[in-house]
Formats: sequence, structure tokens, C-alpha cells
Amino acid sequence: MKKILVIGANGQIGKIVVELLHNQDRPVVAMVRSKPQAEKLENMGVEVVVGDLETDFEHAFKDCDKVVFSAGSGGNTGDDKTLLIDLWAAKKAVDYSLKEGIQHFVMVSGLGAQDPDEFESEIKPYLVAKYFADYYLIESGLEYTILRPGSLTNENGTGLVRTTRAESFKELIIPREDVAATITYCLNADNTKGKTFELYSGKESIRESLK
Repeated sequence: MKKILVIGANGQIGKIVVELLHNQDRPVVAMVRSKPQAEKLENMGVEVVVGDLETDFEHAFKDCDKVVFSAGSGGNTGDDKTLLIDLWAAKKAVDYSLKEGIQHFVMVSGLGAQDPDEFESEIKPYLVAKYFADYYLIESGLEYTILRPGSLTNENGTGLVRTTRAESFKELIIPREDVAATITYCLNADNTKGKTFELYSGKESIRESLK
């Protein structure tokens, strides 16, 4: 059986995605940066592959047919890492996916990536990187789903979301747990292929909101 590769499996969203897939008995491979990170996931019984996003990580795609890219450079790094991880590594992941025949690529992007000039933001370089990573994926010919969540919180997920913006910017938020649940849903939902969704807390089920 082909597997689902989660790139960025040690990140906050990536960890939850791996746990959800593992608990659903879905074949998942968690890609992490180092052996200590791998040991924590292996203790859960998860298959892990170590790969460096700044070098060649094509080996991680072996025996996989779906990919989740939830990696990010993080808020404490400079623009150089943003360029290398959020743009260049994403581009390489798309290239490897094309080469390895990946059937569905789910990209975790961000609010503002559709137009980095839309909002005044301290993370504009990140949004520019995401804009071009998303564009490269869309133009690649891969079957894709792009999710652009609002501001992320660590509150418990509700399973209820919306894909349209609220009037107040303060309402454009979503728990990481709900983003992860949406990712796992998209992996089995052909109707989400070829689409880009903004994602916020809402009042509809994930299925209803993304139909």
C-alpha cells in the first residue's frame, strides 16, 4: 500500500497530522530533520525518514503517493531561511513529486499568500515565498490542494470551519488541530483537488465547508 509523506512532521501542525493518520491506521511516513526528532515519533510506532530540506530529500518520497508539505522556517529565523525552506524546499518537493508520480499534494500555505500586498504584515517575505511556492505547485500539473489558514491558535479544535472571511480581521483565526483535521480530510477527498481554500474557525463541518 502506498504511503502518505508528511514533510515538516516535527512542526506543530505536522505532528497532529501524523498522529491523526496513524490513529486512523493510514500508512504515513513522517519526515523530520534529525534523529532525535525521529526517535520521538518512532516510539509512537510511526515510520520516520530523516531529511534535510536544504539539501536533497528525494529519498523520502519512496513508496508514497500523497504528500503533505507543512514545513516552515519558523518565526525566529531570517529571510534567508524563509527563502530556502518556504520557497525553495517547497519547489523541490513539487519537483520530486512529479518525478515520483505523487497523486495528491496538499500544501499548507497562509492567509495573505494570495496577495502579499493585501495586508500590512511583518512577515511579508514569508508571504511572498508562499505566493511563489503556491504558484509553482498550481502550474506544475500535480493534483493539489492548497490550504491558507488564518492566524493559528493552540486552542482545542472543534471540527467546525469556514472558507470565507469574516468581516472582522480578529475573527480570521483557527486552531492548529482544525487545520490538521482539514488536511487529513483533503487527502481522501477528490473534490478538493485543484482547489485553494482559505480556512478559519466557523460553524460548518469540514466536509460541508469544503464541498
